[in-house]
Amino acid sequence: MRSRSNSGVKLDNYARIVHQTILQHLDPVTGLLPGSSEQPHAWVRDNVYSIVSVWALSLAYRKNADTDEDKAKAYELEQSVVKLMRGILQCIMRQLDKVEKFKYSKSTSDSLHAKYDPRTCATVVADDKWGHLQVDATSLFLLFLAQMTASGLHIVYTQDEVDVVQNLMFYIEAAYKVADYGMWERGDKTNQGITELNASSIGTAKAALEALDDLNLFGAKGGPGSVVHALADDIQHCQSILTSMLPRASISKEVDAGVLAIISYPAFAVEDMNIVNKTKEEIISKLQGRYGCCRFLRDGHKTPKEDPNRCYYESAELKLFENIECEWPLFWTYLILDGIFTKTPDQVQEYQEALEGIMIKQKDGIRLLPELYSVPPDKVEEEYSNPHSVERIPMGQCPLKWGQSLYILGNLLSEGFLAPGEIDPLNRRFSTIPKPDVVVQVSVLAETEEIKQLLLKNGIDVETVADIHPIHVQPSRVLSHIYARLGRNPRLGLTGRPYRRIGVLGTSKFYIIRNTMFSFTPQFIDHQQFYLALDNKMIVEMLRTEIAYLSSRWRMTGRPTVTFPISQTMLTEDHTDLDPAVLATLKKLQDGYYGGARIQTGKMSEFLTTSCFSHLSFLDEADDLAQYLDHLLAHAAPKKPKQQLGALGRFKAAATKTKEMVSLMKTAQDLNVQNVNMYLPNKLFRSRQPSLHLNLPESSSSQGSQAPQKETGIPRDASGAIDYKALVQLLKDTQSLQDQADILYILFKDKGMDWDTGLHGKGSTVRSLFTDLYEKAGELKQWGLIRMISGVLKKKVEELDSACSDLLAHQKHLTVGLPPEPQEKTITAPIPPDQLAALIDEASNGNISVAILTQEIMVYLAMSIRTQPDLFSEMFRLRIGLIIQVMATELAQSLNCSGEEATESLMGLSPSELKNLLHHILSGKEFGVQRSVREMDAGVSPAISIHHLGNVGATKSERAGISKLKSDMKMLEHRLSLTDPDKAERKLSMTDPFKDPRLSLTDPVNELDQSVFFKGLQSQSLDVENIESGRYRLPSIESLDIPEKSMVAKDTRHGQWLRRRRLDGALNRVPVGFYQKVWKILQKCHGLSIEGFVLPSSTTREMTPGEIKFSVHVETVLNRVPQPEYRQLLVEAILVLTMLADVDIQNIGSIIHVGKIVHLANDMFYKDQRDLGAEEHILEKDPSTGVCRLLYDSAPSGRFGSMTYLTKAVAVYVQDFLPSGSCAVQ
Repeated sequence: MRSRSNSGVKLDNYARIVHQTILQHLDPVTGLLPGSSEQPHAWVRDNVYSIVSVWALSLAYRKNADTDEDKAKAYELEQSVVKLMRGILQCIMRQLDKVEKFKYSKSTSDSLHAKYDPRTCATVVADDKWGHLQVDATSLFLLFLAQMTASGLHIVYTQDEVDVVQNLMFYIEAAYKVADYGMWERGDKTNQGITELNASSIGTAKAALEALDDLNLFGAKGGPGSVVHALADDIQHCQSILTSMLPRASISKEVDAGVLAIISYPAFAVEDMNIVNKTKEEIISKLQGRYGCCRFLRDGHKTPKEDPNRCYYESAELKLFENIECEWPLFWTYLILDGIFTKTPDQVQEYQEALEGIMIKQKDGIRLLPELYSVPPDKVEEEYSNPHSVERIPMGQCPLKWGQSLYILGNLLSEGFLAPGEIDPLNRRFSTIPKPDVVVQVSVLAETEEIKQLLLKNGIDVETVADIHPIHVQPSRVLSHIYARLGRNPRLGLTGRPYRRIGVLGTSKFYIIRNTMFSFTPQFIDHQQFYLALDNKMIVEMLRTEIAYLSSRWRMTGRPTVTFPISQTMLTEDHTDLDPAVLATLKKLQDGYYGGARIQTGKMSEFLTTSCFSHLSFLDEADDLAQYLDHLLAHAAPKKPKQQLGALGRFKAAATKTKEMVSLMKTAQDLNVQNVNMYLPNKLFRSRQPSLHLNLPESSSSQGSQAPQKETGIPRDASGAIDYKALVQLLKDTQSLQDQADILYILFKDKGMDWDTGLHGKGSTVRSLFTDLYEKAGELKQWGLIRMISGVLKKKVEELDSACSDLLAHQKHLTVGLPPEPQEKTITAPIPPDQLAALIDEASNGNISVAILTQEIMVYLAMSIRTQPDLFSEMFRLRIGLIIQVMATELAQSLNCSGEEATESLMGLSPSELKNLLHHILSGKEFGVQRSVREMDAGVSPAISIHHLGNVGATKSERAGISKLKSDMKMLEHRLSLTDPDKAERKLSMTDPFKDPRLSLTDPVNELDQSVFFKGLQSQSLDVENIESGRYRLPSIESLDIPEKSMVAKDTRHGQWLRRRRLDGALNRVPVGFYQKVWKILQKCHGLSIEGFVLPSSTTREMTPGEIKFSVHVETVLNRVPQPEYRQLLVEAILVLTMLADVDIQNIGSIIHVGKIVHLANDMFYKDQRDLGAEEHILEKDPSTGVCRLLYDSAPSGRFGSMTYLTKAVAVYVQDFLPSGSCAVQ
């Protein structure tokens, strides 16, 4: 018999340790590992980590086998691993009903359990008695299932089990928007059962999805049916949320040592080395002690100050745990493994020596890793005063099997028994290696032969959809339907993947399905969806965004291929040429560089050798699936352009844009005959569109033309009720889309959506007529009408819930509706699409336009945060209602028009213009808004152009200013009056409410300002009230709180600081580090009072300065202030106060009233200005706050700067609170 080699002896020693600490505790029936004798349950996470050392040892024996006995030993160890992993799989398979429910509900009550009975695989705690929802535990199991399968273990036996694993991937694929309890099972650190987004869960889920994607669960012996699939877009969602969160671990934990598991072994989920290093430094600097690392700051678990009879903490109690948190040696095992994988032997040696010093040696020489080290109860005060000074005592399990296992794994690697690649066969450790530049392939397709010829005329040679046969091109929704069949198993009650949109990463591959090759168009081109796809500039913008996203996020083998079809809607209105925006984009694509990405354009057949392919074999076998696909293909064939538009298509609509939004005003119960009679003649027959053929005298005065209108306005029967048949006839005869919408709205309100008008025989319901009208308005690009009809038809942005989830996942809360609460609704967690739409409708107070704009802006915010997250730094709550208000304000001031005109202009903006305006407001750069003269000459609603101004007329710091000179408008009016006085008059009627013929006032009101004007208006004329308080309009000038016209000044910078404060206040934008400074000042006083709401100093006893939770708390108090500019002055005052936090003063008094400081500064400012001879009207005060408007408009610095006066005011205010004898604050 051969003698044992030195390595064999060492391995035998490790086998003895593994047997005594882990293997001997495994249940002989299920293979599961109980926690300890006191806690006999089997935790999923602990089981997986514990068996890793057994797996590693089996690999080491197989690699270093001296004898056949060693190979037998390796096999025995492997089978122990397989048995435990299958034990966990058995536990999960008993809860498949939960997996199925959770895919749709994401509810804590539908989650898989975190621990099971090790003898029976049964559950041990009720759904609501434990923090079961731990996405990282399920993900960890899947990650090691993938790694172990790749190393040669055979864990999954049957096709049913393959389907279970596939559905578990669906269970974790939305981890980026699932708030769970995290790896410490307690959620929010107050331990009150509050779930939160956890970086550790998102990172582990991302790693598991990447590891399992395209893996054959039967190993080398498997066929295509045992391959599982993950969607690249879900993986990248997890990646981007992870990047935005780290180094923070969650909303309540600014740092958590558990994150080590995702920045290093085993998950390697983070691709940016800078983020990895920054997170590691944060953990070591804030959490490391002499015995390991704390889990997170103010962790009370097993500290002497924790009340063992309570499982939750009081908020103010957390401060007691500061500096005495228990230290866990477990985290040093992660740092040893990190050192091995990053090839830093010094780090490995440092932590191995540190661990040797604190492990507990048994009589048999085996060293055990205790769970944690705690401060002895009699040494607490000493540790408070001098952290990390006292000797701690081991507590909890000994050994902590999870830690012991990772310690053994570290030793096997560091002593050379294993290479890193052997326990990471899927090469996750290379995630931080820089990726080569991605070349995005773009294949442009013409929908018809005519479009192909048009493109050829412009020098662009493309194929048609027919030319590329046998490749089939389908819209992305077909791919969503196909993926919905993945993992479907009726025997197990599994329905497959929930139907969800497929992102651009998913549609940029070629798919082989039943031996047919498919290419899918990106989701944003799908015309069946929301109206954003009707705007060609928006499509081009989305293409640019998606290509940029592809080039930065593509991780698959082969190049991404974007299929970009050119359809009829991308042509000019007369169909003789391409839309200029589309043509310009196609030419840029041919240059080889677009949206910051390298581009290769060409024919689809040329790309087959370089593209990425995915073989979806799950549709190969069953007949019903084949029929299902055939059914889809039959219904998703490319549609021929419509020659006949159907119900309303034969009406020749006015081909110009209509200025007026629909203004049928009241809800159904208010729509009685008298009301209708009052406003309909004005709206239906006062439209400024030409050639309505209503037989009215051309030059009639407004009063003279009203009589015949009233007769023909609303048809009535003998009893005076509305004659609906005659109204339908009027609908048939009228040619204005606007009027058709008005009439349809009356029918909708009185008769309902499904009332048959009988307009073209049976089946012409109000709904179908609205749908036809929507298509016609879409052709003519009448955006105001399109938005209104979208609202009436309750069209929803398909990705609305995912847009909302994206924003929430980036740790941004959302509010919809206008302040104050309860009208303004806050969204803090993802909610289902129907509930979200209902909440938006409720917050919009029945105003269809606000509701539809809210949806649109939510989508644009999500697009921006995905591509430019930096725009949102230091903003934790996005108030969409205020953003809409600010947009209208910008238009009102820039175009020098009324709030009514501005809100209509906002509604009439195309989607691309609206997104552009939002982007400029968010970016804080100088921009200008102008009317388009070309459009004005046509005599219809003026188009708006938004453009970047650079630094013209503003200093660099004066971001967010519009330096639009009033003289521009005057010159325009002058030019128009020279060419055509009628056009000038018409133009004035759009910008000047006093010239609007609809407003029948007898008294001249030229000298009144707008707000007084509208108040007078509403008291004098019911007619006007009906017009102004419309259901379809944005709120009128008062409810939107658009400020009165500011005084005309020659200085182009006039009003810029007021505007900047208003923008920053509405966007909740604060200086970097502001919230950390507030935390410091709260430690030196009893609280800050802001407009009657107190931010108490006790807040700092629960929350640490870097917590998002603290920032949101402060922001919530500031948001009680309704005026954005006043809110911003309060922020400036607090900023001055925070300077005192660095002064060596223990206490600066009781509750500090920030509003008083601002008013002190205002009084000083007012007095100085009066002393300098300023006139009273210049020093006019804001009636709601009492602050001089001129102070709002003062730059922060300089002799008369706001900060100068606020600093003086703070000095005066705080002087009274300072202890006697302390030096005065200058």
